[in-house]
Amino acid sequence: MNARYTCFCQISDLFDAEPSLRETRQHLHKFPELSFQEKSTAQWVGDRLEGWGYCVTRNVGGHGLVATLQNGAGRGIALRADMDALPIHEESGKPYASAHAGTMHACGHDGHTAMLMGAAQQLAKTRQFQGTVHLVFQPAEEAGKNSGAQQMIADGLFERFPCDAIFGMHNHPGAAQGTFMFGKGAFMSASDTCRIKVIGRGGHAARPHQAVDPVMIAGSLIMALQTVVSRNIDPTQTAVVTIGSVHAGQASNVIPEFATLGLSIRSFSPEVRNRLQERITHLVRDQVSSYGGEVEIEYERGYPVVINSEAETEFARQVAEELVGPEQVVFPFGPVTGSEDFAYYLQHKPGSFLRLGNGLDSVMLHNAKYDFNDANLSVGAAYWTRLVERFLNEPATLADVL
Repeated sequence: MNARYTCFCQISDLFDAEPSLRETRQHLHKFPELSFQEKSTAQWVGDRLEGWGYCVTRNVGGHGLVATLQNGAGRGIALRADMDALPIHEESGKPYASAHAGTMHACGHDGHTAMLMGAAQQLAKTRQFQGTVHLVFQPAEEAGKNSGAQQMIADGLFERFPCDAIFGMHNHPGAAQGTFMFGKGAFMSASDTCRIKVIGRGGHAARPHQAVDPVMIAGSLIMALQTVVSRNIDPTQTAVVTIGSVHAGQASNVIPEFATLGLSIRSFSPEVRNRLQERITHLVRDQVSSYGGEVEIEYERGYPVVINSEAETEFARQVAEELVGPEQVVFPFGPVTGSEDFAYYLQHKPGSFLRLGNGLDSVMLHNAKYDFNDANLSVGAAYWTRLVERFLNEPATLADVL
C-alpha cells in the first residue's frame, strides 16, 4: 500500500467497537418499524449521534435525519443508510428476533444503519478529515413509491446539507462475507409494477360455455407474458418480468367474474423500459380480447435505474482495495436486478452505490429466515470511515487523483 494511505482507518481500528456494534445492530433488528413508521428508530439513532457530538436535524422528509460533523473548511460528503423494515413475520429463531409481529429487518437495513453509526462514532473520535460529513439516515426505502429518498430530496436535502458526492451500501447474500462489489454506470435496475384485472363472465363450473372464464385467460397470460423478454428485448440487454401474484375465485365449482395478476418489471435503460411497457400492455389487451374478456391495466413506474458515477465509483473501489486488499474486491460487478431509491440521489449528485457480501450461505433478502452478518459491522464501519477520510483529504476533484 502507498505509504500516504497507511494513516487512514483500518478494520483493526474498529475491533474494540465490535461488541457495541453488535448490540446496536441487534437492538435495531429486535425493534423494526415499517416504511413511514420509523419514529422510534429515528429517535434512538438521533439521540446517540447527538451524544457523539453531531448536529442532528430530525424529521427531514418524514422520519429521516441528517447528522452533520464539521472539522475545518473543505469539501462535503454524504453517506446514506436506510432504516425501515418489511411486513414479514420473522422465522430466523435468533434470540434478538423481531419483537413486532409481522415486521422484520429482512433486507439488512438494521446492519446498514449500525455500520454507519459505527463510522459516525469513529469519525467523531478521530476527526481525521478536513471538511463536512453528512450522515443520511433514510426512512421508507422499501416503500416502492413516494419513498424516503424522494421525500428527503423534496425537503431540501441537498440544499440544506450541501455535499460534493453521496455514497451508499447494501449487503449482498451469496457473496463472500466482507467482499466489496462495484459497478460503474447502470448498476441496479429500474422497478415498475403492473396490476392486471381480467374481467370475464361468471357462471357454473359445469357450464363453461355459458361463461367467460377469467381464470383460463389469466393462465394463458402467465405463459404469454414470459415471451416479452425472450422475444421482444435484445438478448444483450437485461430485463425481468415476474408475475408475483395471481388471485381468482373462492369455490371450485364457480367460474368467477374476474382474476387479478401482479407483475414486477425490471430494466436498465429507458429504451428497454419503454419497450417492456408497450409490449406488456398490448399483449395483455389483445390476449384477453381474443378470449372474449375485458381488462383493466394499471402500469406504474417505480424507482429509476441506479447509475453510478465513473470517478466516484473508481475512488470508492480504490478505498476498498486499500482496506481489504484487491482479492476481496469485485469489479466490474452487476448488473443487479434489484432496485434502490438511492437512484434518486444520483440524479442530483455524483456518487456510487456498492454491495458488501453477506456470506456465501446467507439466506436471501426478503426471506423470513434472513439475518444480517454481524461480521460485516466493523468492515462496513471502517470502510465508511476511511472513505470519508480519503475523500475529504483529497484535492478538490477526484479527477485530480484518479
